Amino acid sequence: MEEFHKVRRLPPYVFEQVNRLKASARSKGADIIDLGMGNPDLPTPKSIVDKLCEVVRDPRTHRYSSSRGIPGLRRAQASYYARRFGVKLDPETQVVATLGSKEGFANMAQAITAPGDVIMCPNPTYPIHAFGFIMSGGVIRSLQVEPDDGFIPALERGIRHSIPKPLALILNYPSNPTALVASLDFYKDVVAFAKKNDIIILSDLAYSEIYFDGNPPPSVLQVPGAIDVTVEFTSMSKTFSMPGWRMGFAVGNERLISALTRVKSYLDYGAFTPIQVAAAHALNGDGSDIEEVRDIYHKRRDVMIDTFGRAGWTVPAPAASMFAWAPIPEPFRHLGSLEFSKLLIEHADVAVAPGVGFGEHGDDHVRIALVENEHRIRQAARSIKRFLASAARPADNVVPLAARR
Repeated sequence: MEEFHKVRRLPPYVFEQVNRLKASARSKGADIIDLGMGNPDLPTPKSIVDKLCEVVRDPRTHRYSSSRGIPGLRRAQASYYARRFGVKLDPETQVVATLGSKEGFANMAQAITAPGDVIMCPNPTYPIHAFGFIMSGGVIRSLQVEPDDGFIPALERGIRHSIPKPLALILNYPSNPTALVASLDFYKDVVAFAKKNDIIILSDLAYSEIYFDGNPPPSVLQVPGAIDVTVEFTSMSKTFSMPGWRMGFAVGNERLISALTRVKSYLDYGAFTPIQVAAAHALNGDGSDIEEVRDIYHKRRDVMIDTFGRAGWTVPAPAASMFAWAPIPEPFRHLGSLEFSKLLIEHADVAVAPGVGFGEHGDDHVRIALVENEHRIRQAARSIKRFLASAARPADNVVPLAARR
């Protein structure tokens, strides 16, 4: 039977191949150290869980909730933006709660995209940034991912060579998967370009609180006038170790927020009310929970960079996010990221995310998630060291899985 139209537009899910191999190895008793999926292992802070338990005992909270978020939650998010970024938001018209930033992006795509609309999107990038729009009938024009002097010229080429003119630009800094961070000066240039060319900016700021070395990543909304063309998405998944709670936000331009809110009103009744109350409690906290999470990831990052480096795999230290974007070791680069990821599972009992899953321009890298404790990271480094030492000549000693079938 022929696949449905929208399903045909989606490529095979690269990560599923790695997941199947990982599951198979575990079924045979292998102890796989999973640094692949960005699934935080840290428990949600106790005070947030306690607030959930307190509120859930009230049967009135068991009814349908509010699709756009209860008023207290939207006020808490607006207050957070005021404290963290110095950005003033109207919680009634410029803030909407989403079921995680991923759902927010997908529903925004539905809200603003007409068939054939062109979206400029970095490559590699988090898959929903591109495929949310592809599923909505849009067309993706890939851009370089580095927020440097080459970014604006790339946007200019995108304008010149796209018919119709691009509708929107996706930004994601700190980036998933590359961990690159943008400066406020970079955002100023991009906002000026977007306003000049009447382009919407959609910014994914999910990793704004996971930063190292004392430099908090800025919000594009800090740029004067950015709110005229911008919506920004954030998530509580990593900041407060709440991935399964599915709580995020979209904030910014009133017209765009209104469009997203209207689409959502047809699709969901919002997160469970006790979750929203607990999320507001977290956002209104003193920041100590965020600092604790940040400190843990910082220590894991340093251990990973040190031990992997001594194992023979030089990994650039990420300035932010819970990921490292690691070049495939030179002897294996010709295999591509998917085959290299499979080899790591089979020969080192370590799982990583193949870079090609984030776009074809990521195929010479893998993404390493800091989702295991320091002991397990050291264990992974020892296994990788043995693998690299035994595969000094990979063409002779390590045969890619695809070649054995």
